[in-house]
Amino acid sequence: MLLASHTHHPLEAGLDEAGRGCLAGPVFAAAVILPPDFAPAYLNDSKLMTAKRRETIRKEICREAVAWAVGEANTDEIASINIAQASYLAMHRAVAQLPQPPTHLIVDGNRFKAYPGIEHTCFIKGDGRFRSIAAASVLAKTFRDDRMHELAEEFPMYGWEQNAGYPTPKHRAAIREFGPSEHHRMGFRLL
Repeated sequence: MLLASHTHHPLEAGLDEAGRGCLAGPVFAAAVILPPDFAPAYLNDSKLMTAKRRETIRKEICREAVAWAVGEANTDEIASINIAQASYLAMHRAVAQLPQPPTHLIVDGNRFKAYPGIEHTCFIKGDGRFRSIAAASVLAKTFRDDRMHELAEEFPMYGWEQNAGYPTPKHRAAIREFGPSEHHRMGFRLL
């Protein structure tokens, strides 16, 4: 059973990212503030949900959340500042887009770069503990998957519509055969 909040304040926002371990594409993050009674039966860490269930829950989150926003950092930013800092940048961009500033941030993971003026608490496996972090994981994952499907139309040889840029054997075989694209993270071990 996921917890409704950490601080019990109505403007607490959950934060999570998607795409940190990929070989290609941007890293996405989402910030979500949920009403205290929002508790869909299947809300969970997005990695534990089917794609169909994620899409269903995404619609509920977007419709029912007090506020939500998605941010991203592109491959040039990842190369320039590293993947950890790019993940924090994407999270900060998501927080900055919320219509009102949260009173507290609960963040999936063990590290976070403090957002100016807002206290935060990190939770390892927070996306399996708190509803707002789980909701953020769903939004970050689904919005990033949408972007990777768009990029797959331009670069069909890498199979991004299926692997979302993660280091699968087929993805690595395509990099070996066709070389990296402009969307590959050149600072990562591609092969």
